[in-house]
Amino acid sequence: MSKLYIIPTPIGNLEDITLRAIKVLSEVNILLAEDTRKTAQLLNHLGIKTRMISHHLFNEHKSLSGIMDMLQAGSTIGLVSDAGTPAISDPGFLLVRECIRQQIEVECLPGPTAFVPALVNSGLPNDRFCFEGFLPVKKGRKTRLESLKAETRTMVFYESPHKLLRTLADLAEIFGAERQASVSRELSKIHEENIRGSLQELLAYYQSHTLKGEICLVVAGA
Repeated sequence: MSKLYIIPTPIGNLEDITLRAIKVLSEVNILLAEDTRKTAQLLNHLGIKTRMISHHLFNEHKSLSGIMDMLQAGSTIGLVSDAGTPAISDPGFLLVRECIRQQIEVECLPGPTAFVPALVNSGLPNDRFCFEGFLPVKKGRKTRLESLKAETRTMVFYESPHKLLRTLADLAEIFGAERQASVSRELSKIHEENIRGSLQELLAYYQSHTLKGEICLVVAGA
């Protein structure tokens, strides 16, 4: 019976995968992978030989029709991203939406998502929060930040190492240098780091410390 499975994969530590995810990874007919080389490392670690097809940001529109044909023909398909839960700042939304439109069953397994441990580790209020993902690089960046200046909920952003300093500086300028925040990187890995303080303090810290790995930035609400 045709079905699309959304399968979260470890964000770092390979032990952070559920028994159910392993079962589904081995049972689906086809696995859609954001980067087949990276997913192959995980499958080899688990001893799984499921056939993979590349499905990423730059081909998801073109590949959608072919994937839907396979589902309509009765295939079970799994979707994975490089790490974490697909469709959270990664490809997946278009495929899920089309499956729902064509009445193909979709099931998202629970599992790793980077912003949850980062939010909890931050020590900032987490009873109410908003996830903002990646900020625009150019067009609309200042407008987005200005619109969030008065946001009272804790905010969660994803950021890359080479853009973090700029983002911290922009946030300090618009939100105020004393706004509290937390930077989490290399979550679940050996060198996991959670640095907390004001935006100004974080900016000063990372101006003199090497930045590597995936980054999750948590900022206090107004």
